[in-house]
Amino acid sequence: MPPTLASLVHHSALKLTVRAGTDGLDVPVRWAHASELADPVPYMEGGELLLITALKLDAEDPETMRRYVKRLVGAGVVGLGFAVGVNYEDVPEALVDAAEGEGLPLLEVPRRTPFLAISKAVSAAIAADQYRAVTAGFAAQRELTKQALNDAPEGLLAALATQLDGWAALYDASGALVATAPEWAGRRAARLTADVERLRERPAPASAVVGSPDGDGGGDRVELHSLGTGRRPRAALAVGTAAALGTAERYAVHSAIALLTLTTERSRSLHAAEQRLGAAVLRMLLAGEPDHARAVAGDLYGELLDAPFRMILAESTSASKPFGADASLVAGRPLSADADGDPLGQLAEVVE
Repeated sequence: MPPTLASLVHHSALKLTVRAGTDGLDVPVRWAHASELADPVPYMEGGELLLITALKLDAEDPETMRRYVKRLVGAGVVGLGFAVGVNYEDVPEALVDAAEGEGLPLLEVPRRTPFLAISKAVSAAIAADQYRAVTAGFAAQRELTKQALNDAPEGLLAALATQLDGWAALYDASGALVATAPEWAGRRAARLTADVERLRERPAPASAVVGSPDGDGGGDRVELHSLGTGRRPRAALAVGTAAALGTAERYAVHSAIALLTLTTERSRSLHAAEQRLGAAVLRMLLAGEPDHARAVAGDLYGELLDAPFRMILAESTSASKPFGADASLVAGRPLSADADGDPLGQLAEVVE
């Protein structure tokens, strides 16, 4: 997980002390930044721990501190570190009261702790968190690849759902639901068909975030992603989680998209190749070259017939009547449903 103010307070080498805003210590810290500007807000992005010595601030004036802290909170600053023993021997009470009033965590930084040490600690924690995310992402990619090779797509969806601690669903080119994991997610995934249809109308690759597909308070955050390399999607992937995806989960989703796209395109290519092969085998049979046809087909279509054969098509004259109810004749015998209601079984007996 990313560093928090609490993790910095517990860092044994920094010796930080909490002076205000104890309820906000679990907020993640995106960066630590030192600034002595009277108004550093234009240079903040949000999520920072701001480090100051109050070189250009009247930190003992309550009104000045209230305005200063209020602007920091409005800019998304998550914490304020005040170095004592530089311009002030102690943290001014006006600053403590202002931080407590706005709920902004205020950390006392001892003189022996340089701001650079705090910045390094934050940077190291962020790097370690990113490394863990990348490592977890690669592990997920290996597992998804193995499942795609051994049991696609159901195994891949199951592995993805486990990685996300949520659920996953696959839709075909028409928007129909193909598979879900776990099985209980089928009802939720089925209610997304309208969203999948809208996604299919957009050029690939496309993605969308939708709310919970059910009305029972599940609160799923659902992402839809199109699959395919052409302009028209050939399939779609849906993933549902309780919260926004983290870095490791994002790696897993991107790996699943790539693998499912590869599987979809490969299946399409194989289907086209099988169609061309079947047409070629049929031409050889019609040309009276059964040996060549058998050699080309191999085991793809089973055993090819050696001798000519006949095909019989039996059709009822009325779709509303049982097969044979109109006393259709085959070989001079009336054809009607047998005791089991299977007209094809009687047809086979008559033909034999």
